[in-house]
Amino acid sequence: MKEIVNPVQIDYLAFLRNEKDELTLEMEKFAKEHKVPILNWNAAQLLLFLIQSKRPKRVLEIGTAIGYSSILAAKVLRKKSVLHTIEKSRDNIKLAGEYIKRAQLADKIKIIEGDALKIMPELKKKYDFIFLDADKQDYEKLFEHSIPLLKRNGILFIDNLLWHGCVAYKRIPAKEKKSTDIIRNFNRLFMESKLLKSAIFPIGDGVGIGIKL
Repeated sequence: MKEIVNPVQIDYLAFLRNEKDELTLEMEKFAKEHKVPILNWNAAQLLLFLIQSKRPKRVLEIGTAIGYSSILAAKVLRKKSVLHTIEKSRDNIKLAGEYIKRAQLADKIKIIEGDALKIMPELKKKYDFIFLDADKQDYEKLFEHSIPLLKRNGILFIDNLLWHGCVAYKRIPAKEKKSTDIIRNFNRLFMESKLLKSAIFPIGDGVGIGIKL
């Protein structure tokens, strides 16, 4: 249950990929070797297409990790746009800061250190685009905090909603049971929300996209 799309199709798409940025490839290699969860490269392409289409002035990311998606997103933002990213792991913050500096994007990306559940209610300004990719047990509460911070017609982008394909299976490995139940419950909440136009796509590990009504 490692892939939600046929591995042969994934290999084909990877063959067609034309990524030449050395830092991006280096970060992907680091994440794989050190088992750091980052956005799947295919889902990252969708994220970038949406950001380029939306042309947001303000982006909020919940869950920085090593700064992979922060850097990719910031590269396609307009000149005066900003990206705020929340992370509570000091080790991740240090790594992300180093990568962001190397990408020469420190002027566009601001890392906010701390617990997103405590930080988000204190944020005053709204965002055009919010990317949620944090601890799965907090997804429901983070979702509730995200809605008031999202502008009308703003986009909410959520990762891991198919959870390695487990959400669709009847028999689930014991170690995945708790997380799968959390994601299944969240998916119902997300899809039934009357505040968003929502959809889930089988890209990467399952991407949820909601547009605020």
